[in-house]
Amino acid sequence: MLGDLLRRAGSKVVLATVERKLEVRGCNGILVVADTLLSETAPALSVEGRPQFDILMIPGGRRGIVRLREDGRARQLAAAYEKGGAWVAAICAGPMILSDAGLLEHRRFTAHFSLSGELPYTFVTAERVVIDKRIVTSRGAGTALDFGLTLVSLLMGPKKAEEISYSIMAS
Repeated sequence: MLGDLLRRAGSKVVLATVERKLEVRGCNGILVVADTLLSETAPALSVEGRPQFDILMIPGGRRGIVRLREDGRARQLAAAYEKGGAWVAAICAGPMILSDAGLLEHRRFTAHFSLSGELPYTFVTAERVVIDKRIVTSRGAGTALDFGLTLVSLLMGPKKAEEISYSIMAS
């Protein structure tokens, strides 16, 4: 959904996977086809400490986050993007990667309620989307539309977010 909303807004979206093949099956069995392998793309995502995109988006899903944490490159990219002044966003269990990168300390953020005992920081549970400086977090699948439209607004402006919201009959 997030990639769809950003593409509708005219953003270039690149879906990358840490797996060895482009096809990835999500936690509920949904097949997602990535645009590229992270092993082929990672060096180009951040060149000399400068992010090559306006935003790095970390997806959710417990099983996928376990895999991303084991791999480590998402954590490195999140730290590089934040240091380079780009937006860094995460939804559901995705804030675990931001925590691993040291990006949540002294910040307001939200995540899936099931992470309340696993994150070393206290997070906001009532808000659907939280923005703190250039870190954007959201709670889970039920907040994905709000999260996506917030990202469109931050990247392309509120007017574009309103247009997209209207076009998909969300407003």
